[in-house]
Amino acid sequence: MTTDRLSLLKRFFKKNRRLPSYSEMLSLFGFSSKNAVFKLINKWVEAGFIKKESGKLAPTPRFFALPMLGLIKAGYPILAEENRNYLTLDDYLIEDPTSAFLLKVSGDSMTGVGIFEGDIVVIERKRQASIGDIVLAQIDHEWTLKILRRDRMKRTNYLEAANPKYPAFRPRESLEIFGVVKAVVRKFN
Repeated sequence: MTTDRLSLLKRFFKKNRRLPSYSEMLSLFGFSSKNAVFKLINKWVEAGFIKKESGKLAPTPRFFALPMLGLIKAGYPILAEENRNYLTLDDYLIEDPTSAFLLKVSGDSMTGVGIFEGDIVVIERKRQASIGDIVLAQIDHEWTLKILRRDRMKRTNYLEAANPKYPAFRPRESLEIFGVVKAVVRKFN
C-alpha cells in the first residue's frame, strides 16, 4: 500500500535526514525492479509529497504533513468517518511565515483563555491589534502576553490578564504592540 510505503520513506528520512536513493528504495520497499520504484516516486511527485531538484529527490512541505482523518465529536460518541486529507501544521497555524515566530510561555496570567505555562504561542508580527486580541506587548519597557483592552472613558488602551488574580496593566509611560497570538501549541506527555 502506498501510505505504508510513504511511512517507511518518512521513517528513513527521520533517521538519515535525507531521502533514500533508488537502490536503497528497492530493498526498503521490497521491490525487485527499479521501474516499480520509478512509478512510485512519480505518484508521490504528482501528489506533492516529494520533488525532483537537480536530479535529486527532496521532500516538500506536504511530505511532513499529517493526515487529517476527519471530524471527531467531543460530546456524545458518533461513528467516525475516515477522510484522508493532509495538512501541515505550518499551513494551519501560520498564515504568513515571514512575519511569524514562536515564544514559550512562562507564568499563569493567561490560563483563562487556555494558555498555560510551557505552551508555545505562534505570534504574527504586527504593530496594530484589535481590542480583545491576545498580544505580545511592551508596557513601560517590560514584555508581556496579555489581552488588549480599551478604556473608553480615558480613551486609552491597557492590558488585561486572563486570570483574576492579576490586576489590569495600565501604562504609566508607554504601551507598544509587537504581535498578535495566532495559535497555541501544547504537547501532552
